[in-house]
Amino acid sequence: MTAFDHSSKHSQEVPWPVFHALQPIYKELVCEFVIDVPLCPFGPNTPPSGVEGDGREAEKWLKQVDNEIQVHQLRQFLQTTPLANESVLRNLLVHHLRKPVKLPTDRDKIDFLLVQYFSFCAPSGLDEADVDLDSVARALAPVLGQQKSPLQVPAWLAPLDVVCQSAARCRRLSELLHSGTLEQGRKFKTQSGERYFDPAAMTAFVRFSFTIRRVFFRLMHDDLNAIQDGLRELENRGTHTIDCRRAQFSAEEPTSRLRMICHSWKVMFHAEYSSGQPLRMLVDLRAAVDDALQASAPQGPLAARAATAPSDTGSRTRH
Repeated sequence: MTAFDHSSKHSQEVPWPVFHALQPIYKELVCEFVIDVPLCPFGPNTPPSGVEGDGREAEKWLKQVDNEIQVHQLRQFLQTTPLANESVLRNLLVHHLRKPVKLPTDRDKIDFLLVQYFSFCAPSGLDEADVDLDSVARALAPVLGQQKSPLQVPAWLAPLDVVCQSAARCRRLSELLHSGTLEQGRKFKTQSGERYFDPAAMTAFVRFSFTIRRVFFRLMHDDLNAIQDGLRELENRGTHTIDCRRAQFSAEEPTSRLRMICHSWKVMFHAEYSSGQPLRMLVDLRAAVDDALQASAPQGPLAARAATAPSDTGSRTRH
């Protein structure tokens, strides 16, 4: 089994090649997140014994882990472990897509895995303009099967292009956050229900998510670079603390500590581009740095004389 067949009736016994590929990954997941499940009844090199029910036992163990592992844990693990590769991602997708009944949590995992698989297989340096539906469909063929070219997607998916266009117009991360673009995409995906699992729909959602993630990373790096540049400029001006209460830091936050925080955020946001509160803190921190830069800006000669010259009211008072 190498590709998803939406119309087939899947066996309740996991194929042994898929189980052997997933067993070490699931074992690491159980250990890393301290998941309370029984030990796997089979080792990674256990050959098919021919005993009736062995496949069902393997399926049962995988299902127990699936029920406990959350999508954010799967995302964190696969984006940081050296075990992740094209084969692992493909087998994870085969495993989840073959389930006869898919819960919303399965959809979320499949959605993440498809984007991760495409990101892994896509050529480096791929531009947003190059991510057309047919190129995505070709990359996903090992898991979704071959699709007709040019790919025709259902009309109900048209809003995805509108959301992508709205995201592309954003020039700062604050615009992307406050536009509600990320929420619109998640809501549309949730409301799609069973229609999500049509191969053409999954392909369209992968293109959408990949494009939005590219926009997010570009704007996030722009904000982080602007903050770090601003902190250096403030230090050159002799300012070593700034008021960051709007970003939930102190009123006199050291610039050196803020640089360390920005470095840690680069790592964190690389693993998750919808990080909620930390994302809002990043936006607010850039605004705080911008305010500090404006307040400490050196005044030109005319501005300096205007600031020190007596006002008309003061002159009249002295007279």
